Amino acid sequence: MQDASIQERLYPGLTCFGCGHASTGGLHLRSYRAPGGATATFVPGAVHDNGLGFVNGGILSTILDCHTAAVVMSEVHERGWRAPEGAALAFVTAGFDVRFLRPTPLGPPLELWAQPEIVGEGEMVVLGEVRFEGKVRVTMRATWKRFRPRT
Repeated sequence: MQDASIQERLYPGLTCFGCGHASTGGLHLRSYRAPGGATATFVPGAVHDNGLGFVNGGILSTILDCHTAAVVMSEVHERGWRAPEGAALAFVTAGFDVRFLRPTPLGPPLELWAQPEIVGEGEMVVLGEVRFEGKVRVTMRATWKRFRPRT
């Protein structure tokens, strides 16, 4: 049995559609630390179809957003940075740039990779990729900002 994923260890009660394991209908992404970043596998099914027999771009964006989150939350945990009182997470997605390089097939397992580019207490930038058959299908550059609730 594989060890618990980053998501299961660090935020098991999160209900995020993509990575929240407390979400009843979500994707339940499982990311694992690897040298230099994190890896995951995602198996797209028929419900993830873009209508042309490939994975929907929104689903690809979601899994990369959530996979880059795993890198961010690992970095946060390792550095001892805390979420504000009452907040579920210390950082939130501030934006991302997604590039669809080639169609991504439905059915077979896809490999996800992410690595930190910039790590700071106020902002992080993480690079992510979806790969299949040794080819990069999708890239993402995600910016994450420290969550500071406004009163």
